[in-house]
Amino acid sequence: MATACPPLSLPPAYLSRRSVRAGPARRPLPSVRCSAIGEAVAETATVGTAEEPLLVSAIKGKKVERPPVWLMRQAGRYMKSYQLLCERHPSFRERSENVDLVVEISLQPWKVFKPDGVILFSDILTPLPGMNIPFDIVKGKGPVIFDPLRTAAAVDEVREFVPEEWVPYVGQALNLLRDEVNNEAAVLGFVGAPFTLASYCVEGGSSKNFSKIKKMAFSEPAILHNLLQKFATSMANYIKYQADNGAQAVQIFDSWATELSPVDFEEFSLPYLKQIVDSVRETHPELPLILYASGSGGLLERLPLTGVDVVSLDWTVDMAEGRKRLGSNIAVQGNIDPGVLFGSKEFISKRIYDTVQKAGNSGHVLNLGHGIKVGTPEENVAHFFEVAKGIRY
Repeated sequence: MATACPPLSLPPAYLSRRSVRAGPARRPLPSVRCSAIGEAVAETATVGTAEEPLLVSAIKGKKVERPPVWLMRQAGRYMKSYQLLCERHPSFRERSENVDLVVEISLQPWKVFKPDGVILFSDILTPLPGMNIPFDIVKGKGPVIFDPLRTAAAVDEVREFVPEEWVPYVGQALNLLRDEVNNEAAVLGFVGAPFTLASYCVEGGSSKNFSKIKKMAFSEPAILHNLLQKFATSMANYIKYQADNGAQAVQIFDSWATELSPVDFEEFSLPYLKQIVDSVRETHPELPLILYASGSGGLLERLPLTGVDVVSLDWTVDMAEGRKRLGSNIAVQGNIDPGVLFGSKEFISKRIYDTVQKAGNSGHVLNLGHGIKVGTPEENVAHFFEVAKGIRY
């Protein structure tokens, strides 16, 4: 007996409610044809292949059958399997610097939800010891930089990061993940952006007002530029290292750049992001690069100037408006509010369909607008992936 073809976009009742308050015209999702047995069939669209995962194809602008989907922080605190592992290995540094544990944690969501991206379990601060910047991650407090960098002399002691020497476990883990996932999903690496890394190192950890790094930026900018340059060179090397060891795309996190005004972003973040991208392009021209900056609505038009392939939007920017502001020559990622995953399954479905509809049928990677929250019900995460992977353009 034939089964019903899965819905492509919003349910009819929801669509009718939306049409009452229709705003600017949006690109509609293309239609789907159903086979004789009721299956949704994408027409002349590619899927992930042995040569190239779906996520990579989508970023490159190729025609794909559906948007690829993964979640930021998908490996970690909300999963019961992770919590049990933490009981045996309470140190975050151990969990993120031991090859076997990195691989196990990275694969936990892959084994349960089968996302289209499998991101390395690590931290943006992992390179710091290799740059002569000791740190730790303290439970309940977060990252702690033992000797904050607040003088020219301290910055002079920062050395260039050599991944092969300091984080061989990252390369080993990426290779193992590639073998395990076998192109059924893209293996993703990531790095921190220079301004964000500098913020941690100058502030001494997380910050609410960023007064220390802004004091340096606005009173002793040469010191900050020296530090930013060291991070730019080192993170470009780190991206190349990850790519050489199996990463099929790399996300750059500039979490704190949005604490800068547009004019200060253009001085203290944008040039160094562009330098990283240009350096990677010289040796790895086909490597997709994704840029995520939380709260970036005020900087959105400036982000494509970095040269990245994908801008990851947070949920405070409407997807359709974000697409328009970014332009047609760049892919987008996101941008569902992580809080949606605490809602009903019906609500989760509606938000997925709405986001995909607004993003259009090309160059979109479905994701949250920020990392998944602690306490998110795993059954809701399963529903998220089930609905997302059931979409057909």
